[in-house]
Amino acid sequence: MNATDEKNVIVTGAKKGIGHATVLKLAQAGYNVWACARAFDAEFEEELAKMAEKYGVWIEPVYFDLSDEGLTKEAIKGIISEKKKIDVLVNVAGTVFNGSFAMTSMTKIKEIFEVNFFNQIQIMQMISRSMMRKRNGVIVNVTSVSGIEITEGKLAYGSSKAALIYATKAISRELACYNIRVNAIAPGLTDTDMNKTISEDEIAVVLNRSSLKRMAQPEEIANAIEFLASDQSSFMTGQVLIVDGGRLWC
Repeated sequence: MNATDEKNVIVTGAKKGIGHATVLKLAQAGYNVWACARAFDAEFEEELAKMAEKYGVWIEPVYFDLSDEGLTKEAIKGIISEKKKIDVLVNVAGTVFNGSFAMTSMTKIKEIFEVNFFNQIQIMQMISRSMMRKRNGVIVNVTSVSGIEITEGKLAYGSSKAALIYATKAISRELACYNIRVNAIAPGLTDTDMNKTISEDEIAVVLNRSSLKRMAQPEEIANAIEFLASDQSSFMTGQVLIVDGGRLWC
């Protein structure tokens, strides 16, 4: 593959769960990857090196904590300074918090929004400028069905994801003239560490309302992300693709 034919993608939250599955899926499809994680991990780097060799791509680890605006900005500036074209940005990283409205402090709400919304907007602003210069690009945001459905105890998390859904739609309108597509994935319950904070009873309630009666595997969400990242979705922008196993709330 010629350098001009290569596709380069940034994936946040690349160490575990949906983010890790997305790195693997896109590497298999021939994408070069900046794999972003919170902190250095030698085992993670070794795994990325093996993955890169196996699929004939480069995978570069990048470390920053999304809760820190300054570190996030510096890390993204570092990627941009490499002067490689950035074709796709996939915002997977996020954090969850469960708690009643009355017991959720403003400090906690701000913490959740810092990771799930504010710094993801910052990343999109910085990367979209690079995409605008070459008048091409794709952004995929991983939101959640919690940003669409109303569930008790999800005020901070659900509100942050709802904000990201709105931002996805608004940004897609502004960037369309630069041939930049912006879409979102809204996964349902997925078998990741994040959902280990949910009780078995809560999981059972959700699965009983699901047509498929099971949680998603991270690979299944990564399949949908790959679709939105690829030219197969070339006429889609401003959309939220719900991947939830057919949750029925009526």
